[in-house]
Amino acid sequence: MFSTLTLSTITVGYLGALFALAVFVEKRARIRGGFSNSPWVYALSLAVFFTSWTFYGSVGFAINNGLQFFAIYIGAILGLLLGAKALRRMIRAKQNLRLTSVADLISTRYRRSQRIAAMVTLACLIGLLPYIVLQLRAIGSAVEILTPASQSGSWQIEGVVITLLMALITILFGVRRLDPTERHEGIIAVLVAECVVKLLALLILGAYVTFEIFGGFGDIIWRLNEAGFDQVYSLGDEGSGYSWIALILLGAGAILLLPRQFHVTVVENANPNHLYAALGLFPVYTLLINLFVIPLAGAGLLLGLPASLGDQFVLLIPQMLSNNILTLIAFIGGFAAATGMIIVTTMTLATMASNHLVIPIWRRLRPQHNLSNSLLEIRWALVVLILMVSYLFAEILQASYILAALGLISFAAVLQLAPAGLLGLFWRGGNSFGAAMGLSVGYAVWALTLVVPAMVQEGWLPEALMTQGLFGQSWLRPQALFGMEGMSALPHSVFWSLLLNLLFYLLGSLAYRPQKAERTLRAEMFDCMEHDSNSIYRHARPTGLESYILREPKMVEAEQLLRKYLNAEKSEHLLQSVCEDLQLGGRSTLTIIELMELHRMLEQRLAGSIGAASAHSAVEESIEYSEREAADLRSLFSHLASELNASVIEKDDADSEGIDMLLRLQEANEQQTDTLKRLQKRVEELESVVDRQYKQIFDYRMEAQRLRVERETLVERLDRRQADSH
Repeated sequence: MFSTLTLSTITVGYLGALFALAVFVEKRARIRGGFSNSPWVYALSLAVFFTSWTFYGSVGFAINNGLQFFAIYIGAILGLLLGAKALRRMIRAKQNLRLTSVADLISTRYRRSQRIAAMVTLACLIGLLPYIVLQLRAIGSAVEILTPASQSGSWQIEGVVITLLMALITILFGVRRLDPTERHEGIIAVLVAECVVKLLALLILGAYVTFEIFGGFGDIIWRLNEAGFDQVYSLGDEGSGYSWIALILLGAGAILLLPRQFHVTVVENANPNHLYAALGLFPVYTLLINLFVIPLAGAGLLLGLPASLGDQFVLLIPQMLSNNILTLIAFIGGFAAATGMIIVTTMTLATMASNHLVIPIWRRLRPQHNLSNSLLEIRWALVVLILMVSYLFAEILQASYILAALGLISFAAVLQLAPAGLLGLFWRGGNSFGAAMGLSVGYAVWALTLVVPAMVQEGWLPEALMTQGLFGQSWLRPQALFGMEGMSALPHSVFWSLLLNLLFYLLGSLAYRPQKAERTLRAEMFDCMEHDSNSIYRHARPTGLESYILREPKMVEAEQLLRKYLNAEKSEHLLQSVCEDLQLGGRSTLTIIELMELHRMLEQRLAGSIGAASAHSAVEESIEYSEREAADLRSLFSHLASELNASVIEKDDADSEGIDMLLRLQEANEQQTDTLKRLQKRVEELESVVDRQYKQIFDYRMEAQRLRVERETLVERLDRRQADSH
């Protein structure tokens, strides 16, 4: 047993060491270059996927389900390997369009829809806040096990302090800057350190128990078989195939779409080629961190520990062996597994909530209020709010039923992003209506089939819901939806929620024809995802035409827009950067296309701070064109569209201005490019036909030549035979 003061000192000291590491790495990065530029650092940071649920929960899961615990990690490995192409597309889109989160990715794919961004953000908050609760509860449970019962209650104050320290690290190294697309060297250093700590802790504990206390893997398996505990290394009971499939799908969806995984894999990526290092290292790390799960589960049972405490075997086994050093190693490893997830998830959720919930609501309620001095403080407040609300729930739930189900419930929530978020990266036919339909139906079914049963079990909802169904409809029973029985709760929920989500996404996309602006944005996004070169999107396009627009009023208008969301220094720096990219120099006037480029690049740069959807809305509301500018835009649009021979000019285009007009020109250009590709393909087909016909003619001539020679030979033989007969 340890005193609460001892554990508090250790945890605070550990967090202090992480703080010092983050400070050192950020200082070194400013002097010598980025720490995260190493492919191996990037690859290790992806191991934030393994949380306290892995460190503690895998052993408890294996006690009753055997090797089935590894299904979710098989899914993660397969998701990373098979989804590498999707990740490369995400990384290219992030580089070109300055995406900040998975909500930004999905909303940008579907016409920068603020509603879809808000829907994804709310779903992630609802689905992942309980997962943060699970991590905090794991820390609290570890303290309760390692301290005497008389002192366990005093942990509440220390728990609040440690939670606030995690909030401090998150703020200082995660949301200290306004642009979340910038590298977070300190946070990545913390993640890499914690990934090493939790792996070493499990390997040391597992090796000691397996080879010092027992005689190796074979000895533990033989003893389990003799004691009748063979379920620990089995593939599961009858009918477990559905669970295997569901867990593999959950793991694959989580590694690609969890907000924290999206952040470390996509947002923090410094070089797309680093992904190859991750593809090699992640499977190895996965195997190593799970190497001793079955031996530890079996060892706990063989040492007489009750199966109901399986989630605590990692701590209880060294404690039973009176090995204080090993117990502390296990405690620090579990703490590292929990804090890494908490810090990154809180950072990403705070960014998503500020960009897609707070800013749109604030702009609607107080449109004249300047957010430049408040945006960072809003994110800091959200970090503290998320962590303290999670800590409060962790204290309230304690050892409840719903706590044990939180991990899988959260993963199932993230899986609902797959149709719109993954299929939409490859299928051009997907649109905003289909995405909204799929997400709405998917999350409704997820809530009915997983959240409602957990709340009924907890006693928060009447049990009649389970037997009579929602609204008294038997076909709406949460665990027998549409009358399907025989599946356990998790595969049942995954099957129906994902199936209906995908079905409504496809049907909605096929039934609705998106507007031109959405089709053009889709074409631009696919273009930047399918090509490595991003100079088109990072720098200005070539400009021309008459230079008559006074520069100074447009700069003032742009600066006023930026200062609504950024401070004066940041606004000035960003505007100067845009002008340098446009190569305006000291000129006092602009061309009409330079003006469009100015507005496009302002939106792109602002998207890095407030999200793509919010930036698009801000530019649309704040930028105005004079009558001459609007007329020139329409004339330019008509001229270029006619040169492209595009049938995209309609009567209602008379009101089109600025960026929308430029987007339509891009759409016309995309149509011409597609036509050219089709014609090139047709030419290649015709050339192939000509080649085949030429070969046939050549073969025919060769055959004719051969037959002619044979005929002449036969004629000569016949002549000689006739001569001999005479």
